[in-house]
Order: sequence, then C-alpha cells, then structure tokens
Amino acid sequence: MLFLCSQNRLRSPTAEQVFADWPGIETSSAGLNQDAENPLTPELLAWSQLVFVMERAHRNKLSSRFKQHLNGQRVICLDIPDDYSYMDPDLVKLLRAKVPRFLPADRG
Repeated sequence: MLFLCSQNRLRSPTAEQVFADWPGIETSSAGLNQDAENPLTPELLAWSQLVFVMERAHRNKLSSRFKQHLNGQRVICLDIPDDYSYMDPDLVKLLRAKVPRFLPADRG
C-alpha cells in the first residue's frame, strides 16, 4: 500500500508509519514533487496494490505524470489538507478514521 503527498515529509510518511504494523500489508510512501524526500517512481507504483493520495491535486498530478504506470490501479483520495506535522495526533486520528475501511478485513 502506497501513500502519496507532495514532499513525502509529513502526511505520507505519517500514514506509512501508522499502518506499518497492519497485518497482511506492506506500506511505503513517496512524494509527487521532483524534490520530494522519496520521489515517486514507476517501480513503486508497480509494487503497490493500493494507492492513497492526500488531496485531489495529488490524484491529478499522479494521473498526468504516471498515467501509463497506473494500469487501472485503485487510487483513493483521503482529502487530508497539508495542515499537519509529522505524526501529529490529529493527523494520526484522521488517518485511522479514513484508511482502514479500504484495507483487508482480516486483522489476524
């Protein structure tokens, strides 16, 4: 499962960390900007079975820059604005409220 934001400094690394221990899935994160901490690559998209973006603008950027690598992959927009710091308790709460419904139901 791949989490995307712009810079891969705050929201997507937080999401990666929050769901890192979720049974049966692997997590990673990347940024859509060229100067992101960990820029998105076609290989990361190929690895991921599910892609989460934080904002609609990320979905648009993903579609325009990586359309040929999406291969009909499911992209879910979480509608989480860039208002949080890394591991911000409010961000963690939001992620825990929005993401699990899309994850495998079997938690062990």
